[in-house]
Amino acid sequence: MAQTFPYRPMRPVAALREVVTNPYRLRYYAGRVILYAILFAGAILVTIPFIWLVSSSLKPQAQLVAFPPIWIPKPILWENYPKALTALPFSRFILNTVIIATGATLGSLVSSSLGAFAFSRLRWRFRDAVFFALLLTIMLPGQITMIPRFVLFSKLGWVNTYLPLIVPAWFASPFYVFLMRQFFMGLPSELDDAARIDGASVFGIYWRIMLPLSKPVLATVALFSVQHHWNAFIGPLIYLHDLDKFTAAIGLRYFVTDTQVHYNLQMAASAAFTIPIIILFFFGQRYFIQGIVFSGVKG
Repeated sequence: MAQTFPYRPMRPVAALREVVTNPYRLRYYAGRVILYAILFAGAILVTIPFIWLVSSSLKPQAQLVAFPPIWIPKPILWENYPKALTALPFSRFILNTVIIATGATLGSLVSSSLGAFAFSRLRWRFRDAVFFALLLTIMLPGQITMIPRFVLFSKLGWVNTYLPLIVPAWFASPFYVFLMRQFFMGLPSELDDAARIDGASVFGIYWRIMLPLSKPVLATVALFSVQHHWNAFIGPLIYLHDLDKFTAAIGLRYFVTDTQVHYNLQMAASAAFTIPIIILFFFGQRYFIQGIVFSGVKG
């Protein structure tokens, strides 16, 4: 029988000595330290605007224009938050935003997944040419289609309703179709063949095989869609006219009056407005990262 030796962890001093004396280990750990330092600096740089947002939401109005800038408010005005959220009917604005984001996100998931399934798992004539034409529409700026869409929706009598903000999402988004198609193409085609042998229909393959295996990319698309419609400003500004139908993004604009801009209240409302998105990303980040990685390396 071969003799086995118990594992003895290396002491910190011996481990440090080995790193210093071994050029390969030294180069490896030096590279890791530099990489983490760059990532930490980048994280701090990206976080600075949000830190300034939270700091400004707790300041008096006079400290917002002080130079040099004041990072720590003196005094800290917690009452800016209830004052900002009660100055306008923000509870109604939030509810309107949730209705629009939920309806549009559900439409994006259904329509984009069906389109991605057709482009990735079904074989039909001119499939790749149609998919290429679909991708070309991503290059069109939204300003090009803004006026024709407004004329169309006004003819339909949809102006000052939520329909122009929800219904287009039910006709698929080219970017979401592309994202889901890349993920679907990474799934083994043998799954489709086995399902057909068992008597599954095309829709059965989509519903019982593809969707249960596509939770990461579905979560990714849902996060993208919710964030897009939660922060949307131009669409609600064009189509919504009544105050009780405004979204939170439009409501933030009302802190700017003809005589004064209430920056501290606007910052407080903006900080409260971002909390649901932060919470959503916190709970869905695992699926979000998986969906991005799988969609980017497969297909």
